[in-house]
Amino acid sequence: MTSFLERAGPRWFNIPAHRPFAQDLARGLHDALAAGGPEALSQAVVLTPTRRGARALADAFLAAGGGRAVLPPQMRPLGDLEEGEPPFEPGDLALDLPAAIDPLKRRFELTRLVAENARLLPGRDLTAATALELAEALGGFFDSAAIEEAEVEGRLADLVASDLAEHWQVSREFLEAAVAGWRARLDALGVIDVSERRVRLLRRLAEAWTDRPPQGVLVAAGSTGTAPATRAVLVAVANAPQGCVVLPGLDEGLAESAWAKVDVQHPQGALKRLLEAGGVDKSDVATWPASAVTAKGRARQRVVNEALRPAEETADWLGVIERLGRSTIAAGLDGISLVSAAGEEQAATVAALLLREALETPDRTAALVSPDQALARRVVAKLGRWGVVPDSSAGESLAGCRCGALAGLVARAAADPLNSVTLLALLKHPLVRFGREPEELAQARQVLERRALRGPRPRDFEALRSRLAGHPEAAALAADLEALTAALRAPYAEAGLAPPSQAARALTEAMERLAADPSGALGELWSGHGGEATGRLLSGLIHEADGLPPATARGFADLLERLMAGETVRTGGATHPRLRILGAIEARLVRADRLVVAGLEEGVWPRGAPLDPFLSRPMRERLGLPSPERRVGLAAHDFAQAACAPEVILLHTERRDGAPTVKSRWLWRLETLARGAGLEIAGHPEVLAWARQLDAPGEPAPYARPSPKPPVVDRPSKLFVTRVEALTRDPYAVWARDILNLRELARPDEPVDVRVRGTAIHEAFEKLAREWPGEAARAAADFETYYLDALRGRGMPESALAREGALAREAARWVAHLEVERRADGRAIHVEQQGELHLAIDGEAFTVAAKADRIEITPEGLGHVLDFKTGAAPSLKMVRSGFSPQLTLTAAILERGGFAGIPAAEPGELTYLEVTGRNPPGREEVRASPNGDGKKQLESKAAAEEALEGLAGLVRKYRDPERGYTSRLAPQFVKLHASEYDHLARVFEWSTSGEEGDE
Repeated sequence: MTSFLERAGPRWFNIPAHRPFAQDLARGLHDALAAGGPEALSQAVVLTPTRRGARALADAFLAAGGGRAVLPPQMRPLGDLEEGEPPFEPGDLALDLPAAIDPLKRRFELTRLVAENARLLPGRDLTAATALELAEALGGFFDSAAIEEAEVEGRLADLVASDLAEHWQVSREFLEAAVAGWRARLDALGVIDVSERRVRLLRRLAEAWTDRPPQGVLVAAGSTGTAPATRAVLVAVANAPQGCVVLPGLDEGLAESAWAKVDVQHPQGALKRLLEAGGVDKSDVATWPASAVTAKGRARQRVVNEALRPAEETADWLGVIERLGRSTIAAGLDGISLVSAAGEEQAATVAALLLREALETPDRTAALVSPDQALARRVVAKLGRWGVVPDSSAGESLAGCRCGALAGLVARAAADPLNSVTLLALLKHPLVRFGREPEELAQARQVLERRALRGPRPRDFEALRSRLAGHPEAAALAADLEALTAALRAPYAEAGLAPPSQAARALTEAMERLAADPSGALGELWSGHGGEATGRLLSGLIHEADGLPPATARGFADLLERLMAGETVRTGGATHPRLRILGAIEARLVRADRLVVAGLEEGVWPRGAPLDPFLSRPMRERLGLPSPERRVGLAAHDFAQAACAPEVILLHTERRDGAPTVKSRWLWRLETLARGAGLEIAGHPEVLAWARQLDAPGEPAPYARPSPKPPVVDRPSKLFVTRVEALTRDPYAVWARDILNLRELARPDEPVDVRVRGTAIHEAFEKLAREWPGEAARAAADFETYYLDALRGRGMPESALAREGALAREAARWVAHLEVERRADGRAIHVEQQGELHLAIDGEAFTVAAKADRIEITPEGLGHVLDFKTGAAPSLKMVRSGFSPQLTLTAAILERGGFAGIPAAEPGELTYLEVTGRNPPGREEVRASPNGDGKKQLESKAAAEEALEGLAGLVRKYRDPERGYTSRLAPQFVKLHASEYDHLARVFEWSTSGEEGDE
């Protein structure tokens, strides 16, 4: 193989996209320098785009050495410079360069700068979080100007044309102040921006290597030279006596007419600008010697390049297809396949399965390539089920690590101290000890959760403590929570605003208080990568954030969340040697036997053009800043590199965040080109089947309607009339509640719903009946007070009580008028009374019980039974058919003297009282009366007897051991009477499966 050093300079080489870049580069350098002895290779210098690329290249040198010990070259990343690391700071190159500002301090300083110039942004409500958001955009502007070496000072005054909107004039004034203020602040601190320092280092390096070229072997590989300073270094390297530049994936076969039309959005756009800067024609770029050994894979590269050719050139695609030939396109598509996942969860499962499958073959490597870090983290989690830890560049969001999550929860607790979900998440966090032993904390937390933090939110901590009467351990834990939130709220005591530095100090102290064990030790709070990163962030907020605008507790929580979202924690640790998860840029130098290319949706890959709040496109152009579309071209180049791997699986997600997606333009073009040749990109239907079967093996079978058959001895011998009603409609609910004794847990922070209103109406009626004032006006006022007090006691917030107050006034007037009318004959009123009736059915005892909302005994000895409803009352048809036997069975119990303290009475009116407060505010729905004709009203006594007979028949049925407690015997009432056991019975599944035979 010819040595690359035998070519006359300047030396520009290319490793085609279908070739493994790192392996070819290492093999070419090893073969060319091996003859000079082991030290020849070690004295060479190789510049890579990223640190991860340098690590991949080191692995490739081991392979190139055939397993023998190798002293690899000095490998340095161009895109990740560090102070004091040759060759970027040899000798006095950086002697007079100030240090770079710390990235976290830079975020705070820029946020302070935005806050100081807030007067120039009229109409903006500038909170700490929005100031940080603008600061990040401002930092992006400074970085872009530094990287492009665009002089912006002094050029902003005439930047805005007269025909542009006033908004841009405001932006210009703000930028003028920000540019001057930032330069002054950096000078005062004695530092410079990271981007500016990197550019100045690269420029000095380029000048030094141009004036005094290094005499040793110098190789720059894998860079596209997007920044002018980087291009200058690459040009200097190419002109060095033993230097060369190795390009990634230059399209050597692109026609000159198409090359002339390559723009910033094209995959070859960056390489074209680099060659123009070096004064090199595309034809002068040679193929890297180690990459010219085989033509295998060229068809793939040709097809991908044709699919991504400039838009103006796609008009002749049919001609291109004819010239390429169907066989060439088919060969190019061989080894490439497409999987379309339904959603993000399925996409992550598919990617994990494809990676895991590759590991079944010894020595086979696999990698996931995607710019979507959220997807990458999902895939890492999915691989964990097999105990596989990939070498992932995605890391972990600081907000997702244990310490970061705790910090976010504590900040939210300061903003909303009585949020039950937040408090429970705090108490259940793995780092929280709260000065207690784990068992002690778990016991107190369980009581606190069940009795105080589930159901409607308590109005204050006093109401929360009142729920814990008789439970001292839980009450002590609640008191500690109250003290903790009080300390968190202390910085906001005066005006509801606090400097973020004070809020961060209070938050840090609260975290340490939560994490302390009985001895005061903090355990693993600040340990590990996540703990260190969280501690560093909070320390920066405490010591560096004095200039940030004051924030509310909620505003500080938003600020902290945004700061943590911008931090990535590199977890490290042992990883699988054959499995990688890579970002798009990192994948340039890494090649695997199987490559899963994911995130192929518009807005993901490529990402949408970022919105610049300060500069319009014409303004950016006048300043010499790149257009947002340039990123699209770089992303297209990375996609083309990945798509040329030997085995590529393109992974597309049809829905993201519940919304339909649009296929990536590159995937769409590839499919269009294939269809033009009468071909289709191969699919992987079996992988989608694997994903579906992973947690549900076997063919899907609809769940049958459940009908459990417990032993007769375990079946209830006593039921309340409301449970008899449930037995007629939904026997499964009786099995779950009355036999298994399953009770629904209230949700934390549960909204005050219809059930609470119903309970409040019952309480108000009961209290009014017991404390009847004697006249309507007073009764109306009392009922309104009783009702609102009952709602308030159950946690209804004041905002909701304002609406309920209007409904209560209307309902109270109707209730008062009703009470006066019903009490006119001097009848006896009994409320919330419980009665029982003991029956012998076929010689076996059975008890039916009732708790009557209201029973009225008239002077004539009739017993009226009333039931209060805040919704619609059961219809006459439902009462007659036995689906609503509550009132009729209660009347039967009353008739037989089953209520202690109430004399036996003939059944009178059986009435539902609908109380809504709307129009009309109430309604009497009489379903039975002594003179009922059976059409508009039932005859009370007969209805009561019929209900008892129906109960006896029902009991007999369920004494049959073969009789099951079937779910939803009356599905027509499913919307009227939802059950808390529907999810347990999987009603939705069996009711939509086409089951026949409904009773």
